[in-house]
Amino acid sequence: MAHLPDLQPGWHEPLGALARDGGVNFAFASEHATRIELCVFDAEGQRELRRYALDGPFDGVFHGFLPGVGPGLVYGLRAHGPYQPEQGHRFNPHKLLLDPWAREIVGHFGWRAEHHGYELGHPDGPRSLDHRDNATQALKARVAPPPVAHALAHKPRRAPSDVVLYEVHVKGFSKLLPAVPEDLRGTYAGLAHPAAIAHFKRLGVTTLSLLPVHYCIDEPHLAERGLHNYWGYNTLGFFCPNPRWAHASHRGDPTAVTAEFRRMVDALHEAGLEVVLDVVYNHTPEGNEFGPTLSFRGLDNATWYRLAADDQGRYENLTGCGNTVNCAHPRVTQFVLDSLRYWVAEMGVDGFRFDLAPVLGRTKHGYDPNAAFFTALRQDPVLAGVHLIAEPWDAAYDGYQVGRFPGRFLEWNDKFRDTVRSYWLGVGSSRGEFARRFTASSDVFHHGQRLPTASVNFVAVHDGFTLADLTSYSAKHNHANGEDNRDGRDGELAANFGTEGPTDDAAIHAVRERVRRALLATTLLAQGTPMLCAGDEIANSQGGNNNAYCQDNPTTWLNWDRADGRMTELVAQLLALRAQEPLLRHPRWFAAGPGEASIAWYAPSGHEMTPHDWHDTGQRAFGAQLREANAAAPRLMIVFNPDPAPLPFLPCNGPWQLVLDSSGESAAPLVLPGQPLHVPARSLLVLRHA
Repeated sequence: MAHLPDLQPGWHEPLGALARDGGVNFAFASEHATRIELCVFDAEGQRELRRYALDGPFDGVFHGFLPGVGPGLVYGLRAHGPYQPEQGHRFNPHKLLLDPWAREIVGHFGWRAEHHGYELGHPDGPRSLDHRDNATQALKARVAPPPVAHALAHKPRRAPSDVVLYEVHVKGFSKLLPAVPEDLRGTYAGLAHPAAIAHFKRLGVTTLSLLPVHYCIDEPHLAERGLHNYWGYNTLGFFCPNPRWAHASHRGDPTAVTAEFRRMVDALHEAGLEVVLDVVYNHTPEGNEFGPTLSFRGLDNATWYRLAADDQGRYENLTGCGNTVNCAHPRVTQFVLDSLRYWVAEMGVDGFRFDLAPVLGRTKHGYDPNAAFFTALRQDPVLAGVHLIAEPWDAAYDGYQVGRFPGRFLEWNDKFRDTVRSYWLGVGSSRGEFARRFTASSDVFHHGQRLPTASVNFVAVHDGFTLADLTSYSAKHNHANGEDNRDGRDGELAANFGTEGPTDDAAIHAVRERVRRALLATTLLAQGTPMLCAGDEIANSQGGNNNAYCQDNPTTWLNWDRADGRMTELVAQLLALRAQEPLLRHPRWFAAGPGEASIAWYAPSGHEMTPHDWHDTGQRAFGAQLREANAAAPRLMIVFNPDPAPLPFLPCNGPWQLVLDSSGESAAPLVLPGQPLHVPARSLLVLRHA
């Protein structure tokens, strides 16, 4: 660009860079900066062409309008202000900063000493000031084309009671899928390929919950080992899709990456599938006081982060990742909402799963379900119709908040996971505890106006053992992560049933398969919102690695060549049955009163469970009968037998027709009144009133 025009005052909103009115408007918030400079670079981001001092602040916003330029303009920021770490201020104009609101990011990030605002090795450590300029190596923002509202014509909208979540990694799903063309495998386009869509439709899932797709960078300890943050929980660009998962021809062009992501969403919508994003607004890659100055820290450290009360030179680490984003601050709330609205209105997604979600409700006095962020989120008109899912714990005091999220939030229910695992693995769990979890954990969620759908039921997710591994290993095997097997969850509920890892023993293999099938059946038929971890329907293994966050290789890519077709067929049967039977996805709590759907529990002898039965630890099998409102007879009966031996079960209120046996052993008999039902070992049976 031969000549750049002079900067005009511009507008103080919206924040970020927006192409409009024959130029680009820039607006950046900082309560404590004394001056913010806009630095314009050549297209390669290597040569600074001109530097402008922005007007302001106006209501804490520095702004300017640059006429005669448009999309494709590459820029960065320099923020001037006090460098007083002990008071929370870390302004260093020698560091080029990435616009937090950037829609496009250019450059290749590498861990270098000059990215730090302090001088590495200095006696004063992170309270020293580094004078080296990092502009040549810093990531930069690029002005994106004007926003385009996402078409709503084919956007599905599932009722909460119909939702079946499928947690999936964009790359891992299709990287080894033979039916997808090789150049599309592991990409956004690959996830939306007809072969992928056919699999989702065959299963009967409704909503893909994608592991993080925001622009992220690798942690320094991974970069040192030549590893990558495969899961993506280290977001730097909250408005940008990760170029790693784009087609190879698109990765160098952020506009093309965004377009590929939009096409993926459109294709999935055309197939009737929703798209939910796993989002990470709880921390950033800038880490603690020893971390780099890349964006937020340099623009206004005291606003963006929660700082230690006794020393504002240090950070509150409620996330286990070094820092904690200060979502209680109005500007940070605005930033998160701007990002969420962008992904809904312009990228077309249908909802969000919030990583370490209690951070979003953290105030000076701890977690508050009525925190300002939640109030703003729930009243936002753009976000009013999307799914909101919480990971209801973070890594600090008062961080476990299962059941305490407001309104229409769904919540990952680890109580379901642990109880259901222990019941079927034979390592504990009473019938009463199991019954509570199977009926959407009413002890946790049945308060206020919350519904059974609030409980997101799962037995395996990305974080932890896969379904195949929790029935094949008794201990974690994370050595490939380079941390001497210290990382990952210790003591995770699992059982190997006789030998650790793969085996040729047919008897052990048969037991493992039965338990997996029972676990799947329980998860997909329980009241609440079921969630399946991608790969569990094909018995995918990660070799016992229960923290494979840095394994971008066949460890985490789904192994389609060894897919268990019988397991896939079972999932399809279970979800078809769930779709056919409203009582299996009842949107309200079961009740005993007239005019309400109800559930009753029965012992194997055929009588309704008594207090003595509930406390009898010697008997673990039992059953449930589900009755529609005002019906003369129950509609469904579900029988659970976690024991290693079959048993006779005398079902009352018959006759009954067997419609599903998780073990695959039984035929489809008609069970007449007074006739015992043969219940195979380690199985779940579903019967329909005949």
